[in-house]
Amino acid sequence: MEKNRKLKNSELDRKTIHEFKVAKKTPLIIILDNVRSLNNIGSVFRTADAFLIEKIYLCGITATPPHKDIQKTALGATDTIAWEYHEDTLSLIQSLKEQRIQTLAIEQAENAIMLNDFVPEASQKYAIIFGNEVKGVQQEVVSKSDTVIEIPQYGSKHSLNISVSAGIVVWDLFNKL
Repeated sequence: MEKNRKLKNSELDRKTIHEFKVAKKTPLIIILDNVRSLNNIGSVFRTADAFLIEKIYLCGITATPPHKDIQKTALGATDTIAWEYHEDTLSLIQSLKEQRIQTLAIEQAENAIMLNDFVPEASQKYAIIFGNEVKGVQQEVVSKSDTVIEIPQYGSKHSLNISVSAGIVVWDLFNKL
């Protein structure tokens, strides 16, 4: 027997679509604010599925399923994750705040809290906002958010792909919750 044998797909204890839909969700919502890459959108769906995220809101120019390029990277996660389209990110944020959901813009900004220093409250639901690949989260959205979280970076680029940023932030908050 091999020391570290890779598991077969049949050994992964995957949930069916129905099991996923009725499973207890992580109290996180993802907002994609004008994300243009269909592959990034699909990748975020897949990350959301992996961590039982409650819902994804697709805003502005962000494309919606079904689309072959979203499906290509989502690998079926668009069937498990609840999602909704909103044209205007600002009105969505206002609506979420009225529901007492804390909004967290993921951005490099003055007075941002470093992700490793952010301590989520277990009883609180959070909406994490990721922005456009070039322009980031809209300034108006950053200004309206309850908190701005920054992913610490130490190299020369100080820029991460949005799907990578989503993976880092979702994993970190999932662990902390």
